[in-house]
Amino acid sequence: MTAIRLPTILAAVMLFVPPGMAAEDGTRHRVGQVVDGDTVILAQPAGGADQVRLVGIQAPKLALGRPDFAAWPLAAEAKRALDDLIRGRLLTLTFGGRRLDRHGRLLAHLHDEAGTWIQGEMLRLGMARVYSFPDNRSRIAEMLALEGKARARRRGIWGNPFYALRAPGEAHHHIDTFQVIEGAVLDAAKVRGRVYLNFGPDWRTDFTVTLAPKTARLFVREGLDPLALEGRRVRVRGWLAWRNGPQIEATHPEQIEVVER
Repeated sequence: MTAIRLPTILAAVMLFVPPGMAAEDGTRHRVGQVVDGDTVILAQPAGGADQVRLVGIQAPKLALGRPDFAAWPLAAEAKRALDDLIRGRLLTLTFGGRRLDRHGRLLAHLHDEAGTWIQGEMLRLGMARVYSFPDNRSRIAEMLALEGKARARRRGIWGNPFYALRAPGEAHHHIDTFQVIEGAVLDAAKVRGRVYLNFGPDWRTDFTVTLAPKTARLFVREGLDPLALEGRRVRVRGWLAWRNGPQIEATHPEQIEVVER
């Protein structure tokens, strides 16, 4: 595998923290260890926790001692990229949603002394992709824009087939994995409040995106009527499961992007 050469000097135009976007924890921290491209261990605990999961992104995964788990392509490069960005720097933690995950890790955005947004830099470098949750949606629109630019330039992971955009017809090959799938919604229907976005003529076997009734109402409140997506080309991200064919359960609007072409 060809190693990815990361820039030794950060770009002149940095990614700064807009005022009022998220609450700071009020202190600065040094990292004691970089675990992988989206997880670090603080030198001193903050808020009772010492691990931080960089919220909003997913970097390539290392095996980290897990049996029968092969490291994803470019996982070592992503870890090195994060280490280059934060080594020796004081970091501020900000929060835009739930603060702890089920593993007890802080779910935070990281910013260095100059205001550089670390998640934004990882996305700009193509060393991570957007990975959002319904209870942690701060700055996702900005993240998607940065991811899109990196993908268009085939930076980092976007030059590797492992992370390629999938067509709906490929979805059945990737069950139980996180994927970004792009295609046209052939049919949109609501059944007992649940919305189904069908990407093929046979809902029993073709790729589908589903929205629970509560989620469908959230989409509408935020200006994206899922039923109006019929005939539109969209990009959807999430974990694929097999339920009458490959399916992604969307839980918040940022999972679906309307692709203008």
